[in-house]
Amino acid sequence: MGSSAIQIPSRLPLLLTNEGVLLPGSSMRINVETSRNIQLVNSRLLRGTSVKSTIIGVIPNTRDPDSDSEELPHLHRIGTAGIAVQIVGSNWPKPHYTLLITGLCRFHILEVLKEKPYPVAEVEQLDRLEQYTNGIGDLSDLSEQFYKYAVQLVEMLDMSVPVVAKLRHLLDSLPKETLPDILASIIRTSTNEKLQILDAVGLEERFKKTIPLLVRQIEGLKLLQKTRKSKPNDEKRVVIIRPTRRNNQIPGRPLHLDAVEEEDDDDGDDVVMLEKKIKSTNMPEQAMKVCIKEIKRLKKMPQSMPEFALSRNYLELMVELPWNKSTTDRLDLRAARVLLDSDHYAMQKLKQRVLEYLAVRQLKNNLKGPILCFVGPPGVGKTSVGRSIAKTLGREFHRIALGGVCDQSDIRGHRRTYVGSMPGRIVNGLRTVGVNNPVFLLDEIDKLGRSLQGDPAAALLEVLDPEQNHSFTDHYLNVSFDLSQVLFIATANTTATIPPALLDRMELIQVPGYIQEEKIEIAHRHLIPKQLELHGLTPQQIQIPQEATEGIISRYTREAGVRSLERKIGAICRAVAVKVAEGQHSITKSSCTHMTEKEGKESVLEETKDESITDTTDLALPPEMPIVIDRHALKDILGPPIYEMEVSQRLSQPGVAIGLAWTPLGGEIMFVEASRMEGEGQLTLTGQLGDVMKESAHLAISWLRSNAKKYHLTNAAGSFDLLDNTDIHLHFPAGAVTKDGPSAGVTIVTCLASLFSGHLVRSDVAMTGEITLRGLVLPVGGIKDKVLAAHRAGLKRVILPKRNEKDLDEIPANMRDDLDFVTAFCLDDVLNAAFDGGFPAESQHSILNSKL
Repeated sequence: MGSSAIQIPSRLPLLLTNEGVLLPGSSMRINVETSRNIQLVNSRLLRGTSVKSTIIGVIPNTRDPDSDSEELPHLHRIGTAGIAVQIVGSNWPKPHYTLLITGLCRFHILEVLKEKPYPVAEVEQLDRLEQYTNGIGDLSDLSEQFYKYAVQLVEMLDMSVPVVAKLRHLLDSLPKETLPDILASIIRTSTNEKLQILDAVGLEERFKKTIPLLVRQIEGLKLLQKTRKSKPNDEKRVVIIRPTRRNNQIPGRPLHLDAVEEEDDDDGDDVVMLEKKIKSTNMPEQAMKVCIKEIKRLKKMPQSMPEFALSRNYLELMVELPWNKSTTDRLDLRAARVLLDSDHYAMQKLKQRVLEYLAVRQLKNNLKGPILCFVGPPGVGKTSVGRSIAKTLGREFHRIALGGVCDQSDIRGHRRTYVGSMPGRIVNGLRTVGVNNPVFLLDEIDKLGRSLQGDPAAALLEVLDPEQNHSFTDHYLNVSFDLSQVLFIATANTTATIPPALLDRMELIQVPGYIQEEKIEIAHRHLIPKQLELHGLTPQQIQIPQEATEGIISRYTREAGVRSLERKIGAICRAVAVKVAEGQHSITKSSCTHMTEKEGKESVLEETKDESITDTTDLALPPEMPIVIDRHALKDILGPPIYEMEVSQRLSQPGVAIGLAWTPLGGEIMFVEASRMEGEGQLTLTGQLGDVMKESAHLAISWLRSNAKKYHLTNAAGSFDLLDNTDIHLHFPAGAVTKDGPSAGVTIVTCLASLFSGHLVRSDVAMTGEITLRGLVLPVGGIKDKVLAAHRAGLKRVILPKRNEKDLDEIPANMRDDLDFVTAFCLDDVLNAAFDGGFPAESQHSILNSKL
């Protein structure tokens, strides 16, 4: 009867014993001699009428051996609920009982209800089935490691003994989560070590504490067996005679002994063991031939040669590589969907691609691993999604950081002719994970370098080609290895720096930034609980409502991901941690920030400076828990808002328009300003513009000059030649940031049209698109990121090229409801949507004159 099938009573009589520690799943004989324990046996065990009435709590009493005193000794808080299987009584030399008790499960003492005639306590059952089922999946490596040592220990014993054979059978039939307690009760351990096992309530901690005890027992048995084998041969010793080099170099001379050393023939034994491992490894035929040839060379080679160690290291690597070892995929689509949704919010495209791979894998087992590339701004969760995919599939996970790698040997390895040669990161990763179908995350693949040592991006071409990587050859191995079952996931911030040949081998999945609603959900599902745990806080001490999270996102961060948001939440947690810590000690001065209590009461939050205070008992304490963060607390902790909506202020005069730009960090809004003055018809461009944007500006001014009469555009002198005795200065603010790209044409046209017409551009409009000399609007990329930026800035209308209308399907429905999208085929559509009342419209100057 195990913990999965028993429900212990909430009140248990306690049996205090000095004879050892009873663990769940094991049995122990306990002598009952004290009056307290005898009363328990007489009242409960001998008169019990049901199974539950014979369940008692066994508490190890290691601190107070004199447990027969009237005062109840100090009780260990963790005990084992056990059932009395056998009761034997005797009256000589004094009344006593002997109990055979089988442990059922752990329990925790909540409160001692009574002490006499025997203690009874209210308890909480600790070992439950749901704990195992929820937690054992995360501990598969530990449980497999424990099971391997347990089997090794049992097989070192005499299997002809029935008890040993039965124990070997139990290892395969019992759940692995019950094995630590059972084996810890069998092997030789001290009372303190068993107490540590008993106190290990968590399954992970229990495995970690029991594995060293198993390893110690195994090493002890190995030493014992080695001692028994070596006793008959104590007189035999190996004598190694080494001639000097001088004698070797002169033929015909008698051999002079330079040294006679007595050594153990360990190296020879290692070579033999290495040969056995090679023959037992199920490696391909080609690799086996290379290893057998190398082992023959190793046998003939003197151990003093430097090449001996190189060959030996090479053979050990060949043995350790997982030629045919693989893990079985968990092909449960429903469980995978639930796991992905719980780990990551949003990212629907990415999750759908993983589920598609799982579905095809379920229908066809020999599917080659795809090469996925997640492209998106920093902080959106690309790397953590790769780890979640490995967890979903039940595969091993290995991350390879490629940022700054500029040597092709990091990928393909060094040839063994060089000193200090080693395999590449791919083969090393396979050696680390121990299986041939892991999930490899190639992080920051867009930041590979190039140097005199070769191009690592070119070395990755074979690795990331599903049609070629089944025979990937590392320079160190010089033998092909099958990488077709590896699931490669690359991450990048931009595809601009990835070579086209390498980009062609990967399936690109765009991971755009989050909208505000998604950030709020991510904060409350993942970031806030994580930061509370990191800072030692609980929800009973601090609460961050949704309004505060919205304030942090809109006023203190401007990013596509959530890294800055997490840092701001961490800053709030640190400030609250100071208040909590102050509340645990006496305070000499009262100084609290504007934080409100949960019930909405006004607490003592303003700083007080009273120099006459001497009695610290009269001082105000920190506010009662929990501390709820509001807008006043945000300002006190994070300072004044960093980002204020300044759009309407910037567009308060003609000659200003708002464009949308894409950056590797996500979308951004971009102001374009223009001014005119008397001059010789020159066009000045400032703001660190690239060649493409300069060409867009020349296109814009040429189109406006050719259509000046149509739109009633004149210079200061009233001439339709806009550059007649007029200079134009076009500026893109944030001059320290380099700007380039083919998407600013419509913004420049709108800005200049506003300048020459005197008409204000709508303050809630942003636009993107490239233009032609004939006034057509061409499509651009990064639409979702740009729309996200417009939504973050509080804009209401977005002007897009007509051919980008298909990209609106990627925009979330709630954002589409908030924004008014205008698709433009030509510049006429752009100007009509950018100005109130359409364009051409009556200029601001004429409106003012008519009013006067």
